[in-house]
Amino acid sequence: MAHRILIVEDDRDIRISLRMLLEEEGYEVVEAPDGESALDSIGASAPSLVLLDLRLPGMSGFDVCHAIRRNRSLPIVIVSAQSDSFDVVAGLEAGADDFVIKPYVAKELSARIRANIRRVSTTMDANSSFKRGEFDFRIENGEVYRGDDLLSLTPSEFRLLQVLAQRPGQVYDRAQIASLVWNYDYLGESRLVDVHVRRLRLKIEDDPSNPKFLLTMRGLGYKFIIPA
Repeated sequence: MAHRILIVEDDRDIRISLRMLLEEEGYEVVEAPDGESALDSIGASAPSLVLLDLRLPGMSGFDVCHAIRRNRSLPIVIVSAQSDSFDVVAGLEAGADDFVIKPYVAKELSARIRANIRRVSTTMDANSSFKRGEFDFRIENGEVYRGDDLLSLTPSEFRLLQVLAQRPGQVYDRAQIASLVWNYDYLGESRLVDVHVRRLRLKIEDDPSNPKFLLTMRGLGYKFIIPA
């Protein structure tokens, strides 16, 4: 069955070009010109991934991202103008899993979409579980509990915590994290990894400014530890 992609973009010409690109890749495509219709489309069409422009009329892409994240965990890939560094960080902080920069290269966009869909499919197909200290990973359900509390994680946050927790104490640099979590080569872009680490700390740490589980190793990367 072909995966379905929801394109949320107010520019009709861009939507048409994206539809042509994605249909050539074998995807089914649903279009939405604004945030309100995008949320309606998600309920009606159940897409595998949302390709979300942040600069939308009316309801902003940031608000759309927040609304999706309130009750759904499907992958969200944001698109942003190259000069808008703030947009990228704010979009990731809103709960997006990945981003591409306008003007984007068709092959890179396709690779990002495939990687995010594959990452979710690989995670959900796994039939195993494990525990690390207070954390109970139920991979088959895509769930992580801290004690009795189910953590509300995005697909990328789930995969990031899973990867780091599988080998407590091992330091992973950003290139390794990008490869293991997003399934593509690290291109020197630190924001994707750093923002997800920051968001994950907000959800798993008692004091995110003084983490005890997910530590920064200055100049090296990140590691997960089980406190003594």
